[in-house]
Amino acid sequence: MTSSATTVKRSDLVTDVVASSLPTGDVFALTAALVDIASESFNEQEIVAVIEAELRACPHLTVDRIGDNLIARTMLGRDRRLVLGGHTDTVPANGNAGARIEGDRMYGVGTSDMKGGLATMLELARTVTEPAIDLTYVFYAREEVAVIHNGLREIEAERPDLLDGDVALLGEPTLGTLEAGCQGTLRVEVTLQGARAHTARPWMGRNAIHRLGELLAIVEAYEARRPVVEGCEYREALQAVHVEGGVAGNVVPDSAMVRINHRFAPDRSSEEAVAHVRSVLAPALEDGDTVEVTDLSPAARPGLGDPLIEALVERNGLEVRAKLGWTDVAFFAERGVPASNFGPGDATIAHTQGEYVERAWVVDTHAALLDVITNGV
Repeated sequence: MTSSATTVKRSDLVTDVVASSLPTGDVFALTAALVDIASESFNEQEIVAVIEAELRACPHLTVDRIGDNLIARTMLGRDRRLVLGGHTDTVPANGNAGARIEGDRMYGVGTSDMKGGLATMLELARTVTEPAIDLTYVFYAREEVAVIHNGLREIEAERPDLLDGDVALLGEPTLGTLEAGCQGTLRVEVTLQGARAHTARPWMGRNAIHRLGELLAIVEAYEARRPVVEGCEYREALQAVHVEGGVAGNVVPDSAMVRINHRFAPDRSSEEAVAHVRSVLAPALEDGDTVEVTDLSPAARPGLGDPLIEALVERNGLEVRAKLGWTDVAFFAERGVPASNFGPGDATIAHTQGEYVERAWVVDTHAALLDVITNGV
């Protein structure tokens, strides 16, 4: 049952739903209107209030709000349920706040990542009242910051049932192709031990920084796998991303640390990926050295066998490829919901000062999703 008031469970603050008059019938114009609402991470209250007003005006939707997260659902008793998700936050503006349209191209922070995707979701939520499948629209907060702040986790902690579905699509920027699943990512901090000494008498100690040479040579020589999973080729990677060491200008250092990032394909579990990294680095390690996992996000299999995904791809002639980065599709995959990325933006320009989205990208993505939710399989 849809409530008539909005309760924001953040500091027990109760707010009124904000009246809105966003454009209808033109998903590109709707994108511009959303871009004009600043929504840097942790400052998404205004855009959430505007979207909430639009959703609550739709009698065919049940709307729930948890913190700054909105979940709108159809409850038609269909055999299948598709979850469409998108984050409302952007990175900080860099002289590119607000929408600037030149012909069929729109510039501005969040245009590609991912207000074109949000506009697509919102337009579908408002206009498709009798879909062939049940739908859950998830507008969630704080994706662009540490995962501990991610709005999906907030929803899961309070109402995990709101995230149930048979398959999920996230509107991350993919240039209108289907980027299936995602790679996992992990970071380890490797600390190598040495022995302090005066630099005038280095033979009395052991230089831990010098020991990094062997370790970094292993990382540099790493031959990354390119496994094919469900027809999608993933490209793994192992990279040193940070180094620390040194005591003083006249002291042989007794400790040195290197932070290493590994991107792994979805044919490996998180535990297998960690074990693999440890085995690769083992030749450079000795007693007393440590390998600490500091961050770990699982991979997600493509899930391309789902009939809804097959219909989306085949009827709209979509290109299918592997998602080489990590996205929140992994969150849904962990919950047993096959998930992929499908959005109108370009990931290669996301977060840049010249970020933009093309009209055709938004219109075509909207048309493809409209087809699958109105016609089903």
